[in-house]
Amino acid sequence: MKAWSIEKPGGREVLKQIEVEKPVPKQGELLIEVKAAGINRTDTLTRQNTGLSRPYPILGIEVSGVVAENQSTDPDLNAGTRVCGLVNHGGYGEYVIMPADRAMILPDELTFEEGAAIPEVFLTAYQTLYWLGELEEKEKILIHAAGSGVGTAAIQLASQLSQATIFATAGHPEKLEKAKELGAHVLVNYKEESFDERVNEVTEGAGVDVILDFIGASYWVMNLESCAVDARWVLIGTLGGSEVAEVSLGDLMKKRIALKGTLLTPRSDAYKAQLSKEFAEIAMPLFKEKQLKPVIHTVIPFKELPEAYRIMEDNENTGKIILKVSD
Repeated sequence: MKAWSIEKPGGREVLKQIEVEKPVPKQGELLIEVKAAGINRTDTLTRQNTGLSRPYPILGIEVSGVVAENQSTDPDLNAGTRVCGLVNHGGYGEYVIMPADRAMILPDELTFEEGAAIPEVFLTAYQTLYWLGELEEKEKILIHAAGSGVGTAAIQLASQLSQATIFATAGHPEKLEKAKELGAHVLVNYKEESFDERVNEVTEGAGVDVILDFIGASYWVMNLESCAVDARWVLIGTLGGSEVAEVSLGDLMKKRIALKGTLLTPRSDAYKAQLSKEFAEIAMPLFKEKQLKPVIHTVIPFKELPEAYRIMEDNENTGKIILKVSD
């Protein structure tokens, strides 16, 4: 089968299309004929990781496709079933192994491209909003990088599941327009105004209950100023740096802020399985009813993977970049 790996760690130039044997599923696994795969920043980090050992992995951590072989005891996942879900590696190949307990059945109302736009971003958003952020009904939430895949997913979930008041930040007007369309109430162009001032103006100084933070160090002070008492601040990225020069623990204690850091990809198989199961039960029906929708920036042909990475690394996308693997 055809797949994408790397010649060595580095930039987009190291990406390499290769021919490899089709993988063989073990007990509890599915063999998936991949129709589409999602592009994620974690894949770019894997590509750049100088600590990787040979043989270098086939890239890609989320796919949609059709079950080709079921080596689990779940009769709902027999050959021919349309599914989407997370894989450990190998998504950028014509076939991939998926643990059966991570497979989410894809409603007929969704295309395979839409299915590939769900697992990583919606599971990350669900995890950070509810398992970590403990977002409750009608609370106030600040979502940074609102035009990203996780940002667009989080806005929809916070709106549809919690009827939250949503503050959204982005650096481009079209990304803010998309955030508004998806359910955000207060839009902040971070290139033109300070989001903490806007948050405190709208909330009359009360602040927000939850912050979904992709940025890190450069937003530290403004995030702190935006927090309400007992706020939950969830750090899921460090696009603005990972080291803060000065941290006042007293300020965190004064507001009783819970600061949590997380990454989904390194989590255990059991964690991902439990998260996938809960999300499938609570949120997947909303895709069928069109209350939630995957946000796709563009679909790129399989042979043009480097261009998909360029779009992501140049931060051009609003929503997901999808790799079309097969028809």
